Amino acid sequence: MGRCLITSPGFCPLPMNSLQSLNDQNCSFPYINGRNSHLLKTLQNGGLCWRSLTSKSNAMPSATPSLCTKAVLSQTQFCRIGAQSTGPIPADQLIEVVERAAKTGAEVVMDAVNKPRNITYKGLTDLVTDTDKMSEAAILEVVRGNFKDHLILGEEGGLIGETSSDYLWCIDPLDGTTNFAHCYPSFAVSVGVLFRGKPAAAAVVEFVGGPFCWDARTFTATAGGGAFCEGQIIHASQTDEVERSLLVTGFGYEHDDAWAANMELFKEFTDISRGVRRLGAAAVDMCHVALGIVEGYWEYRLKPWDMAAGVLIVEEAGGAVTRMDGEIFCVFDRSVLVSNNVLHSKLLERIAPATEKLKGKGIDFSLWFKPDNYATDF
Repeated sequence: MGRCLITSPGFCPLPMNSLQSLNDQNCSFPYINGRNSHLLKTLQNGGLCWRSLTSKSNAMPSATPSLCTKAVLSQTQFCRIGAQSTGPIPADQLIEVVERAAKTGAEVVMDAVNKPRNITYKGLTDLVTDTDKMSEAAILEVVRGNFKDHLILGEEGGLIGETSSDYLWCIDPLDGTTNFAHCYPSFAVSVGVLFRGKPAAAAVVEFVGGPFCWDARTFTATAGGGAFCEGQIIHASQTDEVERSLLVTGFGYEHDDAWAANMELFKEFTDISRGVRRLGAAAVDMCHVALGIVEGYWEYRLKPWDMAAGVLIVEEAGGAVTRMDGEIFCVFDRSVLVSNNVLHSKLLERIAPATEKLKGKGIDFSLWFKPDNYATDF
């Protein structure tokens, strides 16, 4: 229940009502994008799947399809989690403000990166610095200066604005604060905007390099508009074997059952993949999936500001996004699995059962938070 699958290794007839059902659930076909969207019309008009849809490139299909006797699940396609559009605000206008807000916060972080830190604690090991707060204040100034009536959820400042708004900004002014505090180069500023509860625009400014050579690169995406790094379009990898994949995960501050379950997953995937990294910044990890330099990332117990930007960037780069039990994801969920798409089902073979066991133990996987009176399309 909740999964959305589209597959075919060759030319397989699909009934028209199936195609309509898939379209109703806002699902997408492999490798159908702006350049070859006419293939989708072919599918809808004739109920056909082309062999090229499961190839490893965006090459156009052969004019001569071959028949198969039954549908075979060769590449699973999961439901889109991004918004249908950016709503009444044009995409170029919205992403300009999103990117400017993220870069404004990043300027604060860059100014502080080589200076002494003033560190306080939310918990035993959960840090917050003055830079987190100053970055968020700078971002808020940009957002409120352009969209006074929008709702905002910031990691440091909480919920502010009008809950009647269709737009919700999810702001992480410094994702990877512990890394920042140690000058370890894996942290970012993350700004994502939801339209009626679904990601519509995103910008992540990742800090790279290290002491004496700090630099930054910016990832952006809009719903249906593709994903970019420094203005260049990016794509998730096409690695289709776990044994050839490089993976990433993360661990929360609470060493509870979910933490222990993920430690076991970390061990399992370390044994069968090229390695599992733990970098400590969710937005960065997801952007690396979108960039095609790692194949998958998963984590329990994230918050909306951790995920809102990164999940859209992954999806717009051709990746897949679900909950860790394989069900349809929303930004208010308590777990996320993102991948290059072609590897997603294989990752779920191990991750989903582990998550089901946690649910069987009574671990809460209900929505973490959704603002009262905030209207959503899910």
